[in-house]
Amino acid sequence: MSEPNEPTGPNGTAGPAARAAESAQSTGGAGRHVRVVLVDDHRMFRTGVQAEIGQTEQTGVEVVGEAADVDQAVTVITATRPEVVLLDVHLPGGGGVEVLRRCAPLMGDTEQPVRFLALSVSDAAEDVIGVIRGGARGYVTKTITGTDLVDSVFRVQEGDAVFSPRLAGFVLDAFASTDAPPLDEDLDRLTQREREVLRLIARGYAYKEIAKQLFISVKTVESHVSAVLRKLQLSNRHELTRWATARRLV
Repeated sequence: MSEPNEPTGPNGTAGPAARAAESAQSTGGAGRHVRVVLVDDHRMFRTGVQAEIGQTEQTGVEVVGEAADVDQAVTVITATRPEVVLLDVHLPGGGGVEVLRRCAPLMGDTEQPVRFLALSVSDAAEDVIGVIRGGARGYVTKTITGTDLVDSVFRVQEGDAVFSPRLAGFVLDAFASTDAPPLDEDLDRLTQREREVLRLIARGYAYKEIAKQLFISVKTVESHVSAVLRKLQLSNRHELTRWATARRLV
């Protein structure tokens, strides 16, 4: 029998939090609890994740803090000592890799380790490999469902490694190789956001489409493209596309 006031979706169907709770119960996970910090520079996205997974009584996930950039993230994570951090890869102040670097002592705490799960719009191999080398326990894309995200958070809390299916291959390939990947000095000149814009330009996206996907203005996209062209000493987006394709960034 359903409990009174059970959260429901359209047409009386169970809402995402209720479905997550049902999933947890069906797999023996009832009564689980995990403290989580959300790190993402888009406030609306953080609000959406909070609404989707943060109904603690149903999902077992307690959101204890949020942050929008690297400095905020390190401060909040240090103060709250969550069990799991949902970490965006591209953040003001140095990106997710910088958060991982500065939180390394917390990850290494044998009694109360803080574990990181990357949650990003990016599915680029260099982003995945970068945060895993930095110490993250997994990487999922923002297309993940609320139920699967709850499950992923608990798996990371328990020490498992979690990846969206296609991304696991990047990690296996990278760590199976005995040779370290060569450094690309040209690519290293670009910020994380510039790399993201570069990748989308190379895939044929229009400026308006990039702006919509990255939640930034068209003028900001134009500024990033200009910076990329200047740093790489390229003349136009066609040369940029060839450059990215040659490095398998597309």
